Amino acid sequence: MNTASAGDVKTPAAFREDLDSPYPLTGAQRAFFRENGYIKLKSALSSQTLEFYGREITEQVKRLNTQRLPMEKRDTYGKAFLQIMNIWTQSAVVKEFVFGRKLARLAAELMGVSGARLYHDQALYKEPGGGPTPWHADQFYWPVAGDNTVTAWIPLQNTPMEMGPLAFAPRSHRISVGRDVAISDDSEKLIAKTLRETQLELVETPFELGEVSFHLGWTFHRAGANRSAAPRRVMTVIYLEEDARLIAPKHKNQQLDWDTWMPGVKIGELVNSPLNPVLWSSRKP
Repeated sequence: MNTASAGDVKTPAAFREDLDSPYPLTGAQRAFFRENGYIKLKSALSSQTLEFYGREITEQVKRLNTQRLPMEKRDTYGKAFLQIMNIWTQSAVVKEFVFGRKLARLAAELMGVSGARLYHDQALYKEPGGGPTPWHADQFYWPVAGDNTVTAWIPLQNTPMEMGPLAFAPRSHRISVGRDVAISDDSEKLIAKTLRETQLELVETPFELGEVSFHLGWTFHRAGANRSAAPRRVMTVIYLEEDARLIAPKHKNQQLDWDTWMPGVKIGELVNSPLNPVLWSSRKP
């Protein structure tokens, strides 16, 4: 596993402290998350921290990106974003960011579990002119038992409406229709129809720099097109509860995830491969 950084970069102590210091989560915020399946938390990280780590994340996205097709020749998924995963294995600086204890602790506390384990990271860069991200639920792809999975969505710049910020359908994590379809034009149509029929609302608001959202694996979400002249730069970290176990894959997408993100783990075992460390646990303060 290559964890060499791009150049000799020494992280200022204040940035490391920002990544690890606890965020004062309130009882009302925990209750909101349990009810709605998502939450947005302002000032979760400082603008200086995000600017520092964002430079390295962007450099790695540029280096690792393999998308060469022009926008007009891509499918809906390809138009939605450039997607680069497990960057922490390629850069010591990005590893610092992904392994930050603050967001991992928030993930565990929001899920109401003792600890949070890394599933994988992924950068989602929506290029200028990039298309909308269809409605979908992330956990369609994840062969893990239970519903305690959560994604932290971390914009690396202010994200106004014209950039396509993440949007959520509150309480949609309780709906089963739409859970068996991959992100696509089909998922956009099916889930949009389901939300209309169940009269669930759409919450779509800008993100300030430093604002981080968390959503459950079964919460339906989407994003608009990037109508700005700048890329929408976002880093995400996906967390499982620390006691998560592998289940038998239900389709080829889950089989691919098993092979890629949980190598060597057997069905029924804890998801404890070298790629899935526990990032925060109340059992080990």
